Amino acid sequence: MIYSLKLETAFILVGVWLIVAHGLALFKSAAAKSWLRTFPRSKKWGIALASVAAVWFFFLVAKMDLGEFSNWRPTVLIATPIAWVLTWKYVDEFLAVRALGMVVLLAAEPLLESAFLRPEPSAQFLRVLVYVWIVFAMFWVGTPYTLRDQINWVTAAEKRWRLAAIGGVVYGVLLLGLALTLPKPVA
Repeated sequence: MIYSLKLETAFILVGVWLIVAHGLALFKSAAAKSWLRTFPRSKKWGIALASVAAVWFFFLVAKMDLGEFSNWRPTVLIATPIAWVLTWKYVDEFLAVRALGMVVLLAAEPLLESAFLRPEPSAQFLRVLVYVWIVFAMFWVGTPYTLRDQINWVTAAEKRWRLAAIGGVVYGVLLLGLALTLPKPVA
């Protein structure tokens, strides 16, 4: 295991993130919609998120056991900053969306690892959410205009927007509640 994130901590982190993000969408609706509509083509968000993904990937490759590919470690460690610079310089089209997809894919691993071999049925709530994020993130990296279309769809109708925001807050509260109800490990 690469990360030592406990399931309880994962529930709390994801739950708080969902409540804050969807709460802002609910109570600061106009600002959130405006920001979301500009996000896919935002160069500064693209560079910031690509930087996060590159640094995370670099340290992940430096730390993890690559098995048969361990002899590739130096090459990948040298290629990562080069790829970051080339991406920053030449990928203008939907860089923020692609980089967001990369960060989501990187974040999925510790969250899924926290639920690995956990017998509690409540762990399914985290697993299902993370796998949905993974599917979306793969589309965002490969066909980034899909996030723009998703944003346009959810912001087009106030009822959809409010339902999505309330749904995110409710799911976040559910995850926080599950964190409190998990059985404590026996020492």
